[in-house]
Amino acid sequence: MIDKIVKKMVEEYQCPGCVCGNDTSCYEKSDNLACSKHVVGTVASGHVGKFFLGLPTGFCRLGFFEDMKIDIFKNISDGWGFDFLNVPVWKHLDKNGNTLVRGICPRINMPFIHIFIGNVLDEIDCFEITKTHLDGMD
Repeated sequence: MIDKIVKKMVEEYQCPGCVCGNDTSCYEKSDNLACSKHVVGTVASGHVGKFFLGLPTGFCRLGFFEDMKIDIFKNISDGWGFDFLNVPVWKHLDKNGNTLVRGICPRINMPFIHIFIGNVLDEIDCFEITKTHLDGMD
């Protein structure tokens, strides 16, 4: 059975637009709290491409790395750890009070999206994206 908090996180951030379904009935645990069965199913025309329907502007587009997955962690110590190989670039406290991080693994040229339950902004050293920034993005 899926934990109530994990269920809420997965249904908020992964299930919208997922090819496998719009709820956690198909949930399969990954190496973190995210659903390993998640498949991005929302596509926009032009140069937008695929995007995560459950994430806000600035954090939702996959760009050229179409295999990007969302990683969900209970706290910062459960995450990958940020260093010169896993560099956080943007952080944002979303409307649900959770911390979103967009970053890159420069050695292998791989972007990532991490979601932490709750506010851990003070524990991450990178640029903070505010609502004003998000409102200015397309």
